[in-house]
Amino acid sequence: DQGIVLSARPHGESGAVLSILTENYGRHAGYVRGAHSSRQRGVVEPGNLVGIRWASRVADQLGTFTLEQEHNLATASMDDPLKLTALMAACALCDEALPERESHPGLFYGLKTLLENMEGELWGVTYIIWEIALLRELGFALNLTRCAANGDPETLEWVSPKSGHAISRAAGEPYKDKLLPLPAFLKPERGDASDEEVFKGLQMTAHFLEHWVFNHHTRGIPAQRLHFQERLGKLVNQRTANMELNNGTQG
Repeated sequence: DQGIVLSARPHGESGAVLSILTENYGRHAGYVRGAHSSRQRGVVEPGNLVGIRWASRVADQLGTFTLEQEHNLATASMDDPLKLTALMAACALCDEALPERESHPGLFYGLKTLLENMEGELWGVTYIIWEIALLRELGFALNLTRCAANGDPETLEWVSPKSGHAISRAAGEPYKDKLLPLPAFLKPERGDASDEEVFKGLQMTAHFLEHWVFNHHTRGIPAQRLHFQERLGKLVNQRTANMELNNGTQG
């Protein structure tokens, strides 16, 4: 099969247990001999697209992987710390949220597309849309196209934290302190796609990841995903502070 490396956990003196999102067999684990050798080290990094051969004496055992690198999907992210953090977050979400050996070809192609589009200007928007697709694939679909309270579908402004349904401006105004902001690029008019709006998207999807997907996980949302949100939040806050400082200086 082919797959995308999600994680590599050291095992023994030179080996590693890899978790790979495969095209046909879902998230699959296997042992790789010599994973830390100069030849293999680059192959087992998260984000790599690899050709895989898995073998085991018994079907339900860990088994071993033989890998061939096909394409390093992480290339576009290597020189950008924020993009690299996003890549690690996406891989960690798949690694922690998906049951082992349960086929999810849609998620495989979705993750592949996400990593291939990290070079684009709208990579942050692509990431949020990918997380929404992940939620849907796991059975937790958001409805962001119409108002849950039968309000105006052209003025969607918030999202219900309980149902995951969009709420119009007028219908949500009395309860806005309890609702999640809907990012502008997800509204009917497809508005602003700035880092500030992407951060709103991360806050929105994080709520549903925490309460729907990882509610019963002892570790909760993966640390890599929390780190990505924190890092982008600091960038947004710093940019806002600089703009206020500049405006104050000019005034």
